[in-house]
Amino acid sequence: MSDTLAATPLAPRQRVARRWPGWALALPVALLTLIPVLTVLGVALSPQPEVWDHLIQYVLPRVTANTALLMLLVSVGVLCVGVPLAWLTALCAFPGQRFFSWALMLPLAFPAYVLAFVQMGLFEFAGPVQSQLRVWFGSSAWFPEIRGSLWGTVMVLTMAFYPYVYLLARNAFMTQGRRALEAARTLGHSAPRAFWRVSVPMARPWIAGGLALALMETLADFGAVAVFNYDTFTTALYKAWFDLHNLDAAAQLAALLVLVVLVLAAAEQRSQQGRSYQVASRHTPPVALHGWHRWAAFAVCALVFTASFAIPIAQLVMWSLSTWREELEPRYWDFTLNTVRLALGTAAIATLLSLALAWVRRHHPDRATGWTVRLAIIGYAVPGAVLAVGVFIPIAWLDNLLIAWLQPLGFEGFQLLKGSVATMLLALSARFLAVAYHATDSAMQRITRSQEESARTLGLGTWAMLRRLYLPLLRGGLLTAFLMVMVDVMKEMPITLMTRSFGWDTLAVRIFQLTSESMWANAAVPALAIVAVGLLPVVLIVRQTDRRVGGG
Repeated sequence: MSDTLAATPLAPRQRVARRWPGWALALPVALLTLIPVLTVLGVALSPQPEVWDHLIQYVLPRVTANTALLMLLVSVGVLCVGVPLAWLTALCAFPGQRFFSWALMLPLAFPAYVLAFVQMGLFEFAGPVQSQLRVWFGSSAWFPEIRGSLWGTVMVLTMAFYPYVYLLARNAFMTQGRRALEAARTLGHSAPRAFWRVSVPMARPWIAGGLALALMETLADFGAVAVFNYDTFTTALYKAWFDLHNLDAAAQLAALLVLVVLVLAAAEQRSQQGRSYQVASRHTPPVALHGWHRWAAFAVCALVFTASFAIPIAQLVMWSLSTWREELEPRYWDFTLNTVRLALGTAAIATLLSLALAWVRRHHPDRATGWTVRLAIIGYAVPGAVLAVGVFIPIAWLDNLLIAWLQPLGFEGFQLLKGSVATMLLALSARFLAVAYHATDSAMQRITRSQEESARTLGLGTWAMLRRLYLPLLRGGLLTAFLMVMVDVMKEMPITLMTRSFGWDTLAVRIFQLTSESMWANAAVPALAIVAVGLLPVVLIVRQTDRRVGGG
């Protein structure tokens, strides 16, 4: 087949396209992410001594310790929750197993900041939990302080991010099937011992990949830690920019975040390389649990599902029913319209750019092109607050340059690009391009070489082949990419919050404003709308998982 393809004459337009190396074609898209990241790193290479002195003396020791401790405890939490649940639902049969296998993914629909303010409303001093404790035990009832607490932040982020470990670990355990487990049992190992000695070591690359994703999300989180008033790098960055009006300090903190993220991204990439073995056949039936073990498995799954999804969604519905008349004022529709406009625009840009990257990567499978594509999609690993700083600095420079050119012509404004929708679209596209690329590239891989060969024998050039072959076959993948980016943008908070113009608010920004004033019930209406939309990618993930399992 490869000899036939090599011998097939290229169309004139295709020969012209071949003159350009693949990395050069992908580089303009990669610059969308590289410029903000390099801008932040460039600021770090020319530090201001007074800024660093302030950061070292008053900021870095506290936020470094807080961030490191938070990441450590969240990593322990997501592993202790995600891995056992993945093993139970993948390899064991117990009451409710089929329901929990997909229901335990539902917390992915919750932005972490929504889970945070729901838990804050439940457990704060005036919340229902502490109020009921005082009814039972009097005013002497004691409950740990949740605002500013490490334990509350860890609890919320564990519930929000354990599905990353659960999803990947479950796929690993399902590929193992029962054979490895039965082999361990024949050697005299009990089921728990077989789990620790056989199943977990074989699934280690998948577990490490899910853990790396959870840690990157923890490092990037802004909304949840802001609700709990727990200072980390992201909250320090926001305060440096907006409270202290010191963009240089924000850029220095952003540079440190970029370095940490690059280490985590490298670790996640290394874990991906280990996923090269399978031992299971298709449709391997699970092991039936008996006696108290089956009900213990049910209780553990039910407890996690109730705490991470059922109670938060019920609380949001209750709050929404009591506040929707107050909250649904005319401005609310502006928040919704702004959110939809931003989501649709970013989804369209990211989907088109992902199509270009996938096409270039397919036709130029060399190492340089591969690295350029990886750089283009690294934005998903970079915290939104960092991208906001990295985009704002060059946009502000360009804005000042344009204003200086236009002032002799009578222009009297103070900004053109800063705070514009275009700036937000650039930053959001850089952040979520990876989401669109993975969906588009997966669909691109399903197009066979024989289909390309047939199109070339018909004399189709590059653009004709794209229009008549690729686009019809990629329709499903492009739609998935568009929807997933749209949903992610609707949930995103830091970039929109930090780059928007004053008064241009979205649903996520509205939630931030309300939770900043501890108005938990009022924040439930926009939060419930975001969660409802957030269920869409979860449904897609569940369907893809079921299809993969059904197909072996």
